[in-house]
Amino acid sequence: MFDKSTWIRLPRNVVVGHGVLDRTVEAVSELHLHGRPLVVTSPTPRQVAAEQVAADFEEAGEDPAVVEIGEASFESVQRVIGAAEEIDAGYLVGVGGGKAIDIAKMASHDLGRGFVSVPTAASHDGIVSGRGSVPEGDTRHSVAAEPPLAVIADTEILADAPWELTTAGCADIISNYTATKDWRLANRLQNVEYHHYAAALAEMTAEMLVEEADSIKQGLEESAWAVVKALVSSGVAMSIADSSRPASGAEHLFSHQLDRMVPDAALHGHQVGIGTIVAEYLHGGNWRGVRDALATIGAPTTAAELGIEEETVVTALTSAHEIRDRYTILGNGMSEAAAYEAVETTGVI
Repeated sequence: MFDKSTWIRLPRNVVVGHGVLDRTVEAVSELHLHGRPLVVTSPTPRQVAAEQVAADFEEAGEDPAVVEIGEASFESVQRVIGAAEEIDAGYLVGVGGGKAIDIAKMASHDLGRGFVSVPTAASHDGIVSGRGSVPEGDTRHSVAAEPPLAVIADTEILADAPWELTTAGCADIISNYTATKDWRLANRLQNVEYHHYAAALAEMTAEMLVEEADSIKQGLEESAWAVVKALVSSGVAMSIADSSRPASGAEHLFSHQLDRMVPDAALHGHQVGIGTIVAEYLHGGNWRGVRDALATIGAPTTAAELGIEEETVVTALTSAHEIRDRYTILGNGMSEAAAYEAVETTGVI
């Protein structure tokens, strides 16, 4: 008897383009959400977009409230949950970069209420995914979260964000190359469930950015359009798979281990980009193409550009497999000699 089933949760409205921040209320109204909106943001995004979003909800008679968070932490999640319960919020609107959006989606998940994503920087694929990432001590937790019911991405705002955030988002997408290879490897060797369509979508997204690397330039809305389109596709792939597997493999384990060893040394996407070069080399793939694409868009390709010591990079590679129970090309761990050979051959050190 065939009894397989799946439940895919995707955004119902995705609005991308110039000046679309003004259409946030319109996009949300089509979702038929009830109750007061709680806008979750952080200091800079509040000035850039959140105040306008709140004002537009106010004008529409929705009586919004705004809560500003200072850091990504489980304490911030609880604070947002408390604010939502205090006003009996019907849904949450995350306005900002990864920090505000992750906190809002995690709070929404705990509350069982809808979530709307309004990114102000194209820094990672969390703007669409059903996962949240929060640091705690010397580690970073990736936990289940509420995927957005709608995404409103204003390319005018995204193009004006710090360029390093955009290059980090590009590197995060390019890492799908090695994440999907790790996923297939885990399927063959560990019988991990594998979704062909989700993997194909994630790979296509990475290929699109690599092929368009020459056209990804600072200050261009067309570039912001291309990057956010890729981020949305990557997030959708994760929703289809109901897993972060399409976008997270050895390169992410490497980045998470760096977070443990040297917290806040570099942006997540940039660390992942370096990990992708090495992982692609270990897979016997086109690591030079990955490295060249990252260099073209202005993302780091060396430990020095990350601002991280060579020895730290090697140690992270040899211990990254310990981060979580996820089989990747790293297997049960690299030897120090193998790690040095990989980073020296690829020019990472």
